[in-house]
Amino acid sequence: MTDGPGDILVVNAGSSSIKFAVFDVGLQLRHHGLAAGIGGASFLQIDGQRRETPFFDHKAALSAVLLALEAVGVAPRTLRAAAHRVVHGGRHLSKPVRLTPENVAEIASCTPLAPLHNPHNLAAIEALTAVAPELPQFASFDTAFHSTNPDVATRYAIPRMMETRGIRRYGFHGLSYASLVRRLPELTQEPLPSRLLAFHLGNGASLCAIHNGNSVATTMGYSPLDGLTMGTRSGGIDANAVLRLVEENGVERTKAILNHESGLLGLSGGKSDMRNLMLDHTADSDFAVEHFCYWTLRHAGSLVAAMEGLDAIAFTGGIGENAIGVRARILRGMEWLGVRMDPDANHSNGLRLHARTSKIGLWVVSAEEEWMIAQDALDLLQGAA
Repeated sequence: MTDGPGDILVVNAGSSSIKFAVFDVGLQLRHHGLAAGIGGASFLQIDGQRRETPFFDHKAALSAVLLALEAVGVAPRTLRAAAHRVVHGGRHLSKPVRLTPENVAEIASCTPLAPLHNPHNLAAIEALTAVAPELPQFASFDTAFHSTNPDVATRYAIPRMMETRGIRRYGFHGLSYASLVRRLPELTQEPLPSRLLAFHLGNGASLCAIHNGNSVATTMGYSPLDGLTMGTRSGGIDANAVLRLVEENGVERTKAILNHESGLLGLSGGKSDMRNLMLDHTADSDFAVEHFCYWTLRHAGSLVAAMEGLDAIAFTGGIGENAIGVRARILRGMEWLGVRMDPDANHSNGLRLHARTSKIGLWVVSAEEEWMIAQDALDLLQGAA
């Protein structure tokens, strides 16, 4: 069966992979997949069917994705729009946009802020433009949700000349938090809590303080390196310690250490996946899990203070949605706030985690970044119409 002309293709291009999804006009998922291992041992997966195939670069990977979609009835000419996840929008791209030469140039100007991400996002945009130049394309930005943070939250205490060159806190995982804000009231059939603490816990991890639907503080900063202990990222580390690492190892080696060899991987001596760590039970693995939970709690207290209170907590992301023991450890550490978890609900991985005696609502919400990107594009299309 051929999908209709209302379909929206969502493209999420990473450093070595391209995730994709096709949604119909009602934002129901039609197809989804992944082109992974770009430049190496690559494969293409669509709707659960996988085959090994070589991709030398992102352009080749996107071409293979488009061919695979055409085989299931989705050709560029049948699409209503394409929508892209772009990691960094800088100061100026603080809401979803229809792509024009001007804002594509603005995305390119943000490359120094996200050198591992924005070039790949641009490559996908340019490759799709070459194949389907008339297809409307849109972009949603991972930084945009945090544009509502007050200046006191985003400004580093450095000279203004540095701040005007883009050295400030931006925050990330914004598409995950935006989808959570939109989805939570639909799922609970209750108004969005006024003071909501959101935990996006996965290989990359962050927290966000959401006050009346707006981000007012988050743990990631200038880059996705700051904040919590993560899969391979160090999280927060003193700047002088970084300078010493640079003196001893050089800039590029230090980048690799902090971004790819630290976090749970560095603490455990080789494991970055929370599932493997929780099954291992060696001293190093147990310490890595406790480090993750401890620093998540430390940052949670800071964000509760930023909102001057707390009404609800929501977990999302791979760890947040699935790691029962991690959730339980974190929620035990927040009982001083009136948190009371229902252990049976936690074990069942349901929507609601709180016991009847809890003063704080506790929820688990699936991360739906691709759905949010499609929703942004549809909103802009309907607004233009």
